[in-house]
Amino acid sequence: MRFLLINGPNLNLLGQREPSLYGAETLEVIEADLKEMALKEGIQLDCFQSNFEGALIDRIHAGIGGVDGILINAGAFTHTSIALRDALLSADIPYVELHLSNTSARESFRHQSFLADRAVGIVTGFGAMSYQLAFQGLLAHLRKKR
Repeated sequence: MRFLLINGPNLNLLGQREPSLYGAETLEVIEADLKEMALKEGIQLDCFQSNFEGALIDRIHAGIGGVDGILINAGAFTHTSIALRDALLSADIPYVELHLSNTSARESFRHQSFLADRAVGIVTGFGAMSYQLAFQGLLAHLRKKR
């Protein structure tokens, strides 16, 4: 089985960007921990981060036919990008939306997600652990379907 982890804008600055909100772990550490978890489960995990909406869309398209599930922290694009939503729906790959912070407890413009209604599940507010919880949820969902 193969998973794709997609991280959107500004997540490359984890560890230095508002650590009181997003934690002190870098994206590299989060990805390494998740790759270790994937290896134990026999899952191939590809990681991709971009600050550019089009690059994220292109990576989703590239996963068609080769990826079994997507973990996505779209950052601010969660609340603004219909194009990202359309890419996920067009790819028809099960996905879990995840966020480090609890977006429902933040500014009102972060309360709506353009991705949530079609996601397998949503994990928010657990810091770096959100990635692991999302991974476990997606894996359980896909194993149940087999």
